[in-house]
Amino acid sequence: MKIEQIEAELQPLRKALRDHVLYKKLTSLEDVQIFMQQHVYAVWDFMSLLKALQIHLTCVQLPWKPVMHSDTARFINEIVLEEETDRNEEGVFKSHFEMYLDAMQEIGADTTEIVSFVESIASLDVVHDSITSSNLHVAVKHFMSATFDVIKSKQPHKIAAAFTFGREDVIPTMFLEIVERTAKEGTNEYPKLNYYLKRHIELDGDEHGPLALRMMQALCGDDTKKWNEVLAVSKNALEQRIALWDAIAEQISK
Repeated sequence: MKIEQIEAELQPLRKALRDHVLYKKLTSLEDVQIFMQQHVYAVWDFMSLLKALQIHLTCVQLPWKPVMHSDTARFINEIVLEEETDRNEEGVFKSHFEMYLDAMQEIGADTTEIVSFVESIASLDVVHDSITSSNLHVAVKHFMSATFDVIKSKQPHKIAAAFTFGREDVIPTMFLEIVERTAKEGTNEYPKLNYYLKRHIELDGDEHGPLALRMMQALCGDDTKKWNEVLAVSKNALEQRIALWDAIAEQISK
C-alpha cells in the first residue's frame, strides 16, 4: 500500500469533510463563536501531536546525536518554528494556539474554559483523566482522546499519519470553506480569525502538505503493516473530525 492508495481510501471521508453542512451554518457572529469554542481544543491538541513528532524524529535529548532522516527532522523543526513562534497580523511572535485565542477574544468567544483546561494538565500521564473528568462536549472528548491515544503509542508512523492525513492534509480545504463563509459578511469583520485561517491555508497547502507526504514515505517505506496501520489511524482521525463537525453543527442549529 502506498500514499496514492491511502489517499484513495480516504477520499470518501475527505469529501464528507469538504462538503460538511457546518460551513453553511457559519453565517453569524454567534455561529463563529460556537465553532471556535469547540474547535480550539483541536487547535491545542495538534500542538501535542506536533511535539510528539519532534520528540521522535529530531534529537531533543542530551548528548545530541544525528537523526536518521535529516530532511524529515528539518521539516518538523520548521513546522514547530512556525506553529510555536509565528508572526501574528501585527508582526508579534506568538504560537498559533495563542493567535487563535486572540481571534476568539476579538469576536467575543469565551476562552476561559480552554485556558483553564490547558492549565490544569500537569503531564501526559493525566491527560486522559483530565479529558474524561471535564465538562466538555462528548465529541470534543472523543476527538482529543483519539489524538492522545496515538501520541501514547509512541510509534512515529502512527503519529505522523494522524498529523498528515487527519490534520495537515485536510486543513487547507476545511479552512478555505470557513474563510469563504465568513468573508460574505466582510473580510474585515474578523481580521484576526481571517489572518489565522489564511496563514494555515498558505503554510499547509503550499508547504507543509507535500512535505508531510514525503515524511510518511520515509517512515513507512515498503512496510505493508505500517501502511495498513497508517490507513487505520488516518480513517479514525477523519471520522473523529467529522463527528466533531457534526456536534458543532448541531450546537449551532440549536
